[in-house]
Amino acid sequence: MIEQDYTLAWGLYAVAAVGCLLVAFKLTGWMWRWLREPLRVLVAVLLFSPTIVDPVKDSFAPAIAITALDLAFKVGNNAWRAASDLAMYGMIAFALYLLFVLVRWPLEKRARERKARAEAAASRRAAEDEAIVDDAPQVDLRDRYRSEPPAPAPRRPANGGGRVEPRI
Repeated sequence: MIEQDYTLAWGLYAVAAVGCLLVAFKLTGWMWRWLREPLRVLVAVLLFSPTIVDPVKDSFAPAIAITALDLAFKVGNNAWRAASDLAMYGMIAFALYLLFVLVRWPLEKRARERKARAEAAASRRAAEDEAIVDDAPQVDLRDRYRSEPPAPAPRRPANGGGRVEPRI
């Protein structure tokens, strides 16, 4: 395989892997967040971790594909190398995910506390507004400054007809 074919194959695989990752995101969208996110990390590790196939030529291939092909057809001895690469990339990815979770946790806690304080302040303001409205004197709705003015009565000519004649 020439260099352009190798690059083209990796490009096609990358596009297909991104499509599979998007499908995995859609399939795990309904799950609880603490289950959904590690599953997405696991799928990303399985799809995007390479392993070396030919050390002489520096040829790489997806580790999951090498593992599956070596186990299915019982050819070569790359399955253990690919499995160890998957495990290594998985440990690195989950360590980074754990770091991300440890940074996100206090930030979310502060955001929840801030939201609870804002809701408490809003409910306190609403209670104060209700108390002010309850203590306010009742307003007569017929007050001329509070209600809309009555609609003017339609004007009819003196002769009772609908036609208006000019005076000469």
